[in-house]
Amino acid sequence: MQPKGMTSHHRRLKLTLRSSAIAFVTFAYMSIGQSATTGNDPAHKFKTASPIKHVIILIGENRGLDHTFGVYKPKGKKQTISNLLSKGIVNEDGSPASNFSLARQFAVSAQSSYYIGVPKADKTAYDSSNLMPQPNTNGAPQAQSDTGPPFKTVAEAGVESDINPEDAFLLTTGATGLAHDVLDTRVPGAGNLPNGPFVLQGRNINDDDYTGDMTHRFYQAWQQSDCSKANETKENPVGCLNDLFPFVMATFSPPNFSTKTGNFSQGNEMGFYNAEQEQASLLKTLADRFTLSDNFHQSFMGGTGANHFMLGTGDAAFWSDGHGNPAVPPTSLVANPNPKSGTVNAYTVDGNFSECSDVTQPGVKPIVDYLDKLKYAAEPNCAEDHYYMLNNTNPGFLPNGTAVPAAQNALPPSPVRTIGDALNEKKISWAYFGGAYNDAVTLSNEAVAANPANPNLTAAALADPAHALGVAYCQICNPFQYATSIMGDPAQRSAHVKDTADLITDIKNNTLPAVSFGKPDGLLDGHPQSSKIDLFEAYVQNLLDALEANPKLKAETVVFITWDEAGGYWDSGYIQPIDFFGDGPRIPLLVLSPYSTGGRVVHSYADHVSLLKFIERNWNLNPLTDRSRDNLPNPEAKKENPYVPVNSPALDDLFEAFDFGKAVNQPYTE
Repeated sequence: MQPKGMTSHHRRLKLTLRSSAIAFVTFAYMSIGQSATTGNDPAHKFKTASPIKHVIILIGENRGLDHTFGVYKPKGKKQTISNLLSKGIVNEDGSPASNFSLARQFAVSAQSSYYIGVPKADKTAYDSSNLMPQPNTNGAPQAQSDTGPPFKTVAEAGVESDINPEDAFLLTTGATGLAHDVLDTRVPGAGNLPNGPFVLQGRNINDDDYTGDMTHRFYQAWQQSDCSKANETKENPVGCLNDLFPFVMATFSPPNFSTKTGNFSQGNEMGFYNAEQEQASLLKTLADRFTLSDNFHQSFMGGTGANHFMLGTGDAAFWSDGHGNPAVPPTSLVANPNPKSGTVNAYTVDGNFSECSDVTQPGVKPIVDYLDKLKYAAEPNCAEDHYYMLNNTNPGFLPNGTAVPAAQNALPPSPVRTIGDALNEKKISWAYFGGAYNDAVTLSNEAVAANPANPNLTAAALADPAHALGVAYCQICNPFQYATSIMGDPAQRSAHVKDTADLITDIKNNTLPAVSFGKPDGLLDGHPQSSKIDLFEAYVQNLLDALEANPKLKAETVVFITWDEAGGYWDSGYIQPIDFFGDGPRIPLLVLSPYSTGGRVVHSYADHVSLLKFIERNWNLNPLTDRSRDNLPNPEAKKENPYVPVNSPALDDLFEAFDFGKAVNQPYTE
């Protein structure tokens, strides 16, 4: 029977699990560090600590663990998961359950300065007389269009080549049919939803629909987490309550509806999908067959750029003079989250940089004071006189390697060491594969030719529709596009920054690098409002199909599927503060390999930097620098609470997700 809320256009990605159709073929035993040969694959000349010779990391946009797997029941034997369902917050159909109050959210009375922890006396729970902010259509498309999503012409022209042609129609579906920035009446009960999470499923909404976006920035994310020593318990020794999500989004920058400026996000933070009723069905099927982490976190409080940078470097970016020396950014870019006079929580300057070594700087002291009170050594890790990038800022290089003019306020070329630099030194192959990168290079060339002093890729796209998809290439998602060592060297750039089409080709031709990062373009990345979760699934499916067709390569490859950050979605999980920059809420991590099958769920604490630690351990690399997070030890935890490291700060290297003594050829999909 088709679950309520499902529509007939749900397609081959809506998979059902038929155990009789799944072939379990056990490989011959392969000793650690050995593997079958795959053509002339250059990765085989390097000794590895496991049978894994290739790592592919696929990164979606803005989905949290509870948001995606909140109603998920593990299929592996004796497996448990920490989510909305297991905690009794919601029932299997997504409705409120007996422990619904564990997720309740609060409003806060006006405070004199920025805060990240609030006294109980200043908090009021939302109720029927003071409703929690309700979900709205913030930025989601009203109708099918030729100039924005859902893209009729893109689908018809076959311009989007990073999904299977039979899935192209997904680009044309999912418009809201509602006005911009209004109550999202597609959500059952919208306008009178109780105080807590709500399911994005019903007669008029499912995972093939665009939904309203949320702001997810650094100081806002710390504030949403409501961390204070006063909240400390044995189970939650850091005292982060995660109970100010809708309030912060509705108040830090109140909207001006007449001018369409300001923050229009309302209660979208509390929405989640129902994996047990065929929402996000590809992701669920992969979790059923392989391994899922329910304790993997975004490494940086806030948004896309900083989290991708941490993924590539294990560190934070800082403003420099272009020669590697710290410098002071323009005043307009420096954050001041102290509330404006006469407002509840409207930030004075919602900027992108802070000098967090100086506690007199706005917003810095509350975070540093909190870290100082933790029972473990969570150092701020803020070097003196460094203004660190906290929120999205474009790289100092265009996709074609041209330096961005200073007037555009991009981050100056970065000297921070990357995992690419470490792999280069050992001559281990690697590449970053960005969706629509080739088109972005073409647009960059045209933009520079048209106006060298102020190149504009959007203007170039209007003049060159054939390569217009290039504006959907995500510049802030590529940590190596910030790096002088990569983008400042034409040979390095050509060797290591490529298009998704090249990733497919490499899989087919047995020329896959040892380490690959894959990032879909903005149409397919799954970002709320501008993409959909099924479009990200289609991107993933296309790559897995290519790998499935090359069984020898698949046998020695791990595919990590994760996200850049939770995108502002609320999560019920534990957060381990590591330094000034994070960690943040949980995000999903799927681990796909012949050595990570069976529907396992692993609980060891990890974040983006754990992916670096896996690469470093597997290829015997040292930590990137003396301050990067890959220096942290693996977590140790008590059996009764596997989610909280007793040796904090600590990050797992993900080897626990594998059984390298047993290989099973589990198909990715039917």
